[in-house]
Amino acid sequence: MKNKDKVRKDVLSSLVDAVKKATITDKGRVEATEDLVTTVLLKEQKTVQEMVDNCPESRPELMAEYKTKLEIIKEFAPQLITDPAEIKEFIEDLVENTDLTLTKADRGKFMKILKGKVDLKAANQVLGGMLQ
Repeated sequence: MKNKDKVRKDVLSSLVDAVKKATITDKGRVEATEDLVTTVLLKEQKTVQEMVDNCPESRPELMAEYKTKLEIIKEFAPQLITDPAEIKEFIEDLVENTDLTLTKADRGKFMKILKGKVDLKAANQVLGGMLQ
């Protein structure tokens, strides 16, 4: 606010509002945990990325606005691991340090743990290759 950066202030305000909105459930309010904040940030990042992808080329000013929003969100959103080798190493560490085994029955448990840390699409492919 002191820097008079209205766009940045608006983006950060919308992120805070999204987190507050996510704490309200049908069972009442829940605490804003780190996992909840991470989930909201990743969802907002994905939404803005889709806006950038679907923006018509005839609207360069709108495209610039969306890209600015995306850059601001990326500053705060966690960086997901996308490298298959790193994902495989992460999964192998999970197998060593937990009671999970590389079976199809534990696939959902792996994905739940990996959510918010790695790109789930890439993790699904790596995990699928490891299970076969």
